[in-house]
Amino acid sequence: MSTIAQWAPAVLALVLVASPGVWRYARHTITIAHEGGHALIALLTGRRLQGIKLNSDTSGVTVSRGRPSGPGVVAMYFAGYVTPPLLGLGAAWLVTEGHVRQLLWATVVLLAAMLIMIRNVFGVFSVILTGGVMFVVSFYGTDDLKSGFALFVAWFLLLGGVRPVGELQSRRMRGKAPQSDADQLARITRVPGLVWVLLFAAVAIGSLFYGGQLLFPEF
Repeated sequence: MSTIAQWAPAVLALVLVASPGVWRYARHTITIAHEGGHALIALLTGRRLQGIKLNSDTSGVTVSRGRPSGPGVVAMYFAGYVTPPLLGLGAAWLVTEGHVRQLLWATVVLLAAMLIMIRNVFGVFSVILTGGVMFVVSFYGTDDLKSGFALFVAWFLLLGGVRPVGELQSRRMRGKAPQSDADQLARITRVPGLVWVLLFAAVAIGSLFYGGQLLFPEF
């Protein structure tokens, strides 16, 4: 793969994440991953998943039933902000190992599974649109297109996983996020919300760093 083909997906992902006007639309994809993380951990920890809503303002909510405290609910709340960057890290590893096709099809399957639990029209539209793009590229794209798109997916998840953490703390400082994941965790564990935000940031930045090393080992 040429140098331009390697850099172009990273630059495009950075533009989407850094541009405020574009980010408000591109962020919906990160919200899908965020809520998917909540849902997956809820199921893995034995909670009853009742549904997921994805809203047009890029917010989302995952509703489950189970114990109001304990390791399971802590893991569920923690999963949201760390899922996009961890998925990006996993995508970066798959790309570097040559598993581009598997990455794209796995994403389609995960989105299809998530669609079953969506409980609002906008959420259904968002997941179908995202899954449709992945399906078209996976089924009809050339090998070069698939490789470039897989690189873009990895970079977008890595970069897009960092910005929401900063936005979260900004809202918290203005008192506009009393029900955020960090504040829910603070109420459950008595560990300050800022500590949880810093942990989210550590995972996101660490994933970006290691993912970048995988994708650009020469740097």
